[in-house]
Amino acid sequence: MASLTKSTPTVREKDIQREWYVYDVKGKILGRCVTDISRKLIGKHKVLYSPHIDSGDYVVVINAKNVKLSGRKALQKIYTRYSGYPSGLREISYERLMQKDPRKIIEHAVSGMLPKNKLRSQRMRRLYVFPDNKHPYEGKLKVTHSS
Repeated sequence: MASLTKSTPTVREKDIQREWYVYDVKGKILGRCVTDISRKLIGKHKVLYSPHIDSGDYVVVINAKNVKLSGRKALQKIYTRYSGYPSGLREISYERLMQKDPRKIIEHAVSGMLPKNKLRSQRMRRLYVFPDNKHPYEGKLKVTHSS
């Protein structure tokens, strides 16, 4: 007797087709852009999504120096890191980090929205952030979003 239920097809590495997306974040709110970027990196927008397989796409973010924060966060936000040693706590404000390296702001936000598992570093390697609108991936791009 044949089974009445259909099984969900399993995804294999050879079935994954990765595309390239460009996001222009000029004048956009950071959190709203990053949710869509992390979704593309994870691969949740695909029909054959599986949480244990990295099926996400490549994402190129341009104009990172022009991203905005809502409210008073631009004045109040502090990024911290800790070395593990006594007095190893380092803090830097949003404004200072934006002047120093605006790419780190996008990378930090995307990393915080990805699942905390073994696939996170693989997904972060497919994220390319540029402070201006110049990037070397023109030939590979298929889909462009202005987020």
